[in-house]
Amino acid sequence: MTSPADLIVIGGGLIGSALAWGAARAGADVLLLDEGDVAFRASRGNFGLVWLQGKGLGNPDYMHWSIRAGQRWPELARILGEETGIDIGWRGGGGLHFCCSEAEMEQRRDLIARTRAAGGDIRIEMLDRDALRDLAPDIGPEVVGASLSDLDGEANPLFALRALQQGFSGHGGRLLVNFTATTIRHNPHRGFAVRDATGREVFGRRLVIAAGLGANDLARQIGLEPRLAPERGQIVVTERVAPFLHHPASAIRQTREGTVLLGSTHEDAGFSTETEVAAISRLCRTGTRLFPALRHTRLVRAWAALRIMSPDGLPIYDEAPDFPGGFLVTCHSGVTLASLHALELGPALAEGNLGPAPRSLRSNRFSPNPA
Repeated sequence: MTSPADLIVIGGGLIGSALAWGAARAGADVLLLDEGDVAFRASRGNFGLVWLQGKGLGNPDYMHWSIRAGQRWPELARILGEETGIDIGWRGGGGLHFCCSEAEMEQRRDLIARTRAAGGDIRIEMLDRDALRDLAPDIGPEVVGASLSDLDGEANPLFALRALQQGFSGHGGRLLVNFTATTIRHNPHRGFAVRDATGREVFGRRLVIAAGLGANDLARQIGLEPRLAPERGQIVVTERVAPFLHHPASAIRQTREGTVLLGSTHEDAGFSTETEVAAISRLCRTGTRLFPALRHTRLVRAWAALRIMSPDGLPIYDEAPDFPGGFLVTCHSGVTLASLHALELGPALAEGNLGPAPRSLRSNRFSPNPA
């Protein structure tokens, strides 16, 4: 049995690790419970984009929250590098969304106008084909232009996860692996007890559930109903090629190592993480349409992973009304929002609150009569 913690974090993926790192860095005694490789790890199948273009349209709170995350990403990358010596692959400078028709260009202009109307503090500009070729000279003949934002970037999700967990340990955090949380009990005087399938039990004054697609059953035990569902995304990776794309894009990015990622799909396939030839073919067609030279490049791997989707696709940040100190944090933008989870939300949870997390993103928005 481990000694009681100030904060238990259930979930050792990018979200849980960022929260745990931030809380431990703020001085809390944090216990991070990681299910291990049997978990549906979105972090290991992630495309690695820090993407702000169009994010939050229709929900200004989420838009501003996401934009602030983009603004704080350079700081997170710097701190993790200084603490751990791990280069997490952060590259800012903006991201591209390619357009292959005038209709698509007009859609991007409308997106920019709506973002400005909502007060989005992000610069997005339209590039015609000639201007785009200065940034990406190898674009295909069908590409008529692109939108370019100043905050979009990229990171290596696996290196980021490793750095967060290493930094967490460096701040005195305790990592318990192969712990599949199944049962949560609450005592008003002692806090929370979490038990796994083998009967092991750990204790903490406060608790945050960041267990991805495993959060539904756990959240119900503290009176929350997130109604999370999986969405499958497939990605293709090529062999290493000479650098040709120095800005990440919504459908394609070239890593520092030279490989090219093509993605991703959005599929209702339950909990299946199988890949399909038809989907891989579609991704390849998109990639070669944007950059015809890729037709001569070999594929080396394809994979599928599961996104964590709420009913409206937005994050959930909530505290259980009947179980004070019991929190739920979940989203499908674990990379983009990692900076805020680590630098702002983690320290707030160390103090027993949700800090700056938007109140409009509580789970009661899914209730018939939200309070």
